[in-house]
Amino acid sequence: MNSNSRCMYHNSIESFLYETPMSIFGKLSDNYHGEARTTTRDAWKEEITIMKETLTRCTDKRGQIIFEYDIPRLGKRIDVVLLYKGLIFCIEFKAGENRILEADVDQVLDYALDLNNFHKFSQDRVIVPILVATNYNSSSSIIQRSGYDDNVINPLVTGKAGIIDLINRAVNAFPNEVNVDDRWLISPYAPTPTIIEAARSLYENHSVENITRHEADQVSTDRTIAYILDVIRHSKEQQKKSICFVTGVPGAGKTLVGLDVAIKQTYQGQDEPVKDEGAVYLSGNGPLVAVLTEALAQDNLKRCRERGEKKKITDSRREVSKSIQMIHRYRDNMLQKIKNPVEGGVLEIDPEKAVKLAGAGFGEVEHVAIFDEAQRSWTHKRLADYLKRGGTYGNKLKVPNFPVSEAAFLIWSLDQREDWATIICLVGGGQEINTGEAGISEWITALNERFPLWEVHISPKLTEAEYAEGKVNELLKDNRNVIYSEDLHLSVSLRSYRAEKLSAFVHALLSFDGNASTLYDEIKDKYPIKLTRDMEEARRWIHEKVRGTERTGVLVTKESARFKPLAIHILPSGDENAVHWFLEDKTDTRSSNYLEDAATEIQVQGLELDYTCLLWDADMRYENGSWHFYRFNGQTKWVEQTGESESKQEQIKYMLNAYRVLLTRARAGMVICVPKGNPNKTANGFWEDSTRKPEYYDGTYQYLKSIGIEEI
Repeated sequence: MNSNSRCMYHNSIESFLYETPMSIFGKLSDNYHGEARTTTRDAWKEEITIMKETLTRCTDKRGQIIFEYDIPRLGKRIDVVLLYKGLIFCIEFKAGENRILEADVDQVLDYALDLNNFHKFSQDRVIVPILVATNYNSSSSIIQRSGYDDNVINPLVTGKAGIIDLINRAVNAFPNEVNVDDRWLISPYAPTPTIIEAARSLYENHSVENITRHEADQVSTDRTIAYILDVIRHSKEQQKKSICFVTGVPGAGKTLVGLDVAIKQTYQGQDEPVKDEGAVYLSGNGPLVAVLTEALAQDNLKRCRERGEKKKITDSRREVSKSIQMIHRYRDNMLQKIKNPVEGGVLEIDPEKAVKLAGAGFGEVEHVAIFDEAQRSWTHKRLADYLKRGGTYGNKLKVPNFPVSEAAFLIWSLDQREDWATIICLVGGGQEINTGEAGISEWITALNERFPLWEVHISPKLTEAEYAEGKVNELLKDNRNVIYSEDLHLSVSLRSYRAEKLSAFVHALLSFDGNASTLYDEIKDKYPIKLTRDMEEARRWIHEKVRGTERTGVLVTKESARFKPLAIHILPSGDENAVHWFLEDKTDTRSSNYLEDAATEIQVQGLELDYTCLLWDADMRYENGSWHFYRFNGQTKWVEQTGESESKQEQIKYMLNAYRVLLTRARAGMVICVPKGNPNKTANGFWEDSTRKPEYYDGTYQYLKSIGIEEI
């Protein structure tokens, strides 16, 4: 890889001092993609001048200087990196600024943390973030490591005159550092982006390569993406229909794979979408679609304005929604085309309601549809009931006697194409969290009974118990079009970049597996998991952990009910609330970082935070060696969910899966708060609050403690 793909200028300090400012400026301009704005060019000229004046005063001229070093995960560049005396200096300039802003300090700290966490030749090195507000007339006076288990120095601030003093004092504070590897510039970079960061980079660059440049033996997203694109290519060449089932542990990057396939297939390396080759990413997860769409739209708007283009936020949202859509809108669009009412239990296109296109037939325009969280597609009963009454509020198209499940209808929709089509189902194991979610067996049943000619590509892991209750082999035994591939399973959690075994630990914890304690011991140093009974302690722990723009949040299940005494509110439903919770910064009270509004499994599935507090309520309790499940009646008491009926068993499964989802949302660490309840009694000996008796919580707390989870 040539150096310019990672930065816009690189030289030894000695050669930099000999080179003319105009020559350095010319190289920066030549390596900039597009036309640099006047403010950018002026900033470069000032930075070159300042760094020349600074480094001229260094007694030792050995080392390297790098301008505009690329941070792929954040989609940004570090103004200047200085490799000097064994230290890595990250320097961020704010030209003409005479004050220090918290957001600017967070920015340079984020750069340092990113190098520390993901850049191979920066790991175990002392990293010194310096914010230079050029007209600021003061300077930091203390050089010290942060209170964390790494080598990142607390951010330093200065004006342009104080840079050399900070460099010298940092070098004196760490006099025994060996020189940084000469290959630092081309170091392996293994970022694990949040889904929002990944989507931003994907959408802007139409390529995932920068944000998934993992060590080859660590992560399988690249193999999975390549396999799916190969299936798509063969489907097109042979004019046939195919379906891929992709499985993965929580946080393994299923959504990232889906988004990447959608972008790669749609753009195929071009700046504009390739005609008649489109793919669409579809999700039934309203908060996820809303948060991704708004994040991408805001980013798109910002970049367009930086290029001097006139654009409205509504235009950006419309542009983004071509690639990312709610599955219900896609479904409703196909419903408009059918004969209604349905006769004889057979779906048919009504030619008076739809236009037949060459190739596409009566299908949608995209050849490829990616269904995220495919196991959450609706059962026949739920979909038929919904369509019979015309949607939740009776204001949508009414379709009586609807004959098939949502999975069958979605396959039928793509089957309307007369040329070729590929469906990609992204499947989370043990993640069904809502009544009427069919699980994956409904897809397979539909393929067997209604679409026997479709070629089926599946992960061997799909045969395990958490998928379709372990019935996949049995369901597929008579299907002659099945191809198994290990490439369709994502086994490594990207979300928890410090703890690949987190999902295994959570599974062991929830299933009373004896390995839970061992797994906890293996991950606790890299990925802290703590236990407390005090919500204020939990908040304090999170505040002490978080740095820069890392995101935090409180999580509860939707069955939780007695959280108000702990000064916690439930984030109101509505996608707009989720957008604010996930995207606003720490200055906005609507942000998750305020640790006031708790999100539920419905609002956070598919998304992630850096540090979380899971507030464990009395809805799921450890009692006598097993989990017991309760629902609050909204007034006075908890009612245990018992019974062998299918609906009761389904409800219990959803409640267990809710905790599975919440326990796997954090990328860097979490604290579990199991309240003490209210032990007080009135003068007459009655419980002061009979809905929060200590016994409702004590068993769960003791169980978690017995696994070895450390208390704060």
